[in-house]
Amino acid sequence: MPEARNSVVVENLVKQFGDFVAVDRLSIEVRKGEVFGFLGPNGAGKSTTIRMLCGLLRPTSGRALVAGYDVARKPEAVRQNIGYMSQKFSLYNDLKVMENLRLFAGLYSVPSRDLKDRIEWALAMANLKGQENLITGTLPGGWKQRLALGCAVLHKPPILFLDEPTSGVDPISRRQFWDLIHQMAEEGVTVFVTTHYMEEAEYCNRLALIFRGKMVALGTPSELKRDSMKGELLLVKCEPLGGAVEALQSAPEVMDAAVFGNALHLVVQDAAAAVPRIKKYLSDRDVTVSHMEKIRPTLEDVFVSLTTARDAGEERKP
Repeated sequence: MPEARNSVVVENLVKQFGDFVAVDRLSIEVRKGEVFGFLGPNGAGKSTTIRMLCGLLRPTSGRALVAGYDVARKPEAVRQNIGYMSQKFSLYNDLKVMENLRLFAGLYSVPSRDLKDRIEWALAMANLKGQENLITGTLPGGWKQRLALGCAVLHKPPILFLDEPTSGVDPISRRQFWDLIHQMAEEGVTVFVTTHYMEEAEYCNRLALIFRGKMVALGTPSELKRDSMKGELLLVKCEPLGGAVEALQSAPEVMDAAVFGNALHLVVQDAAAAVPRIKKYLSDRDVTVSHMEKIRPTLEDVFVSLTTARDAGEERKP
């Protein structure tokens, strides 16, 4: 039996569809009991990577080991050692809660001697005791989500892959779902989760930021916010907002400018030196500044900064 059953190791993984490169030389390693986040916009390559790691899609090149098994050579062994929950719930809506659990227990080959205990465990974990006879299609989104998770982990896999698991779910249900994820991680389960929600990414132990199939940064949320910004961040409240954004595109002090709610976030090299100059720059262009201060970047700021820099680099290539 392979060693390091509870880890994910990816080396120069590539997936091409014709001339389109969906995943471009991805290399990561996920530790046992870690909640590892894959953060990026739709179309970044997150789901394609997940499907390769689950043995559902063959890599074009590179190597990936999941639970100690090569995903290209032993996809069946990989699938026996993982739980997988896709962004589109794979539950059968016309079946009862208990019927779905029994069906997935069969699909995952849960031994008959363990069936009752596993189902009871899944119902308790998903907080669905007493709801066994409800038709799945009538469940609220948060309940259906917890049931899908319960079905995915009936066989108690050492590694769990969650692909956009909270898409379309209300914020309270999303928070409850993440509590379940951390509970499983504390019990030693490795959780690999994709998301495009910046606030969800904060719940991960480490993150890989993905853009156009490439990893642009890797680290803990704190490390990324501290180390990945190319400059310092200013919060600017001003009127008119649209005129300010347009004017700042050519401001010599400003490396990047973006609208965040009713304010602007500006990336500058030196915030202390830039504040008076930017105030004068905007005032000279009939923009009234009511507030300006240096702030700590959010993950969204980091991601925008890194992808903007990547875009600029691509544009400069011949």
